[in-house]
Amino acid sequence: MTDSLRGFFDEIDAPSRSLVVVNRTEPEPVRSLLDSLLEEQSVAITERDIPDTDSDVVILVEDGEVIARSTLDDLLDSVLLINSDLFKTGAIDLDEVVLPDVLARLDEVPFRLRGYPHSNKEKLLLVVVSRVIERIAAEAGGGTLRASFQRLSRIRDERGTRKVYEALGNAGVDVHVYGIGDADPSASLPVTVHRGRSYPYRRSWFVVFTPPESDVGRPAALVALEDEPNVWDGFWTFRPELVSRIDRHIASAL
Repeated sequence: MTDSLRGFFDEIDAPSRSLVVVNRTEPEPVRSLLDSLLEEQSVAITERDIPDTDSDVVILVEDGEVIARSTLDDLLDSVLLINSDLFKTGAIDLDEVVLPDVLARLDEVPFRLRGYPHSNKEKLLLVVVSRVIERIAAEAGGGTLRASFQRLSRIRDERGTRKVYEALGNAGVDVHVYGIGDADPSASLPVTVHRGRSYPYRRSWFVVFTPPESDVGRPAALVALEDEPNVWDGFWTFRPELVSRIDRHIASAL
């Protein structure tokens, strides 16, 4: 059993996956947005023209097989044309957050993602995955959600984040939040607070949901670690056994 969040990175071994943009009619800047989202990652992006096939479709390929597909419009609406400030301010409601299939199926692919000013897009992928996991928890209306914020004051200061965590607690989810104790979210929100100053509290970004035992809800976890300022190593997973062990590690170690 791993003794750190970093140890879980050694347990993911995703097959090689690549994205193919099929019959693109959207202008070049749209392709550039997609490139910027996954710049310098292990997921290659190519283009193909395939007769008698829909235009502006993105497919995810693994071992020569198509395992997911989404339209470019799906990607534009959910990720490419938005920014993280929309989540912080609450301009995007939780029930509007969607992760297109071709991105969801990049589960257990390790990413190294940069925030501003290194990149305007890369870190957004972790933000969207986090919100999707929170949406899964809210729709389940139960279970346990554990989330780290580095600084607990972020929950207070980001209106959109505060709104999400109020909704989660009111929906019946057992919510646990982790970070440096520069604020007390439990004073105004139905959450359990865990304070600390060790590395996992200061430099981890995780959102982990385990559904109720009586529910067939979808377990999900995102784990990311900041080893350089605003540069994150991360992955997400929907594998029940792995999600369960990540949850147990956080519950016992933090």
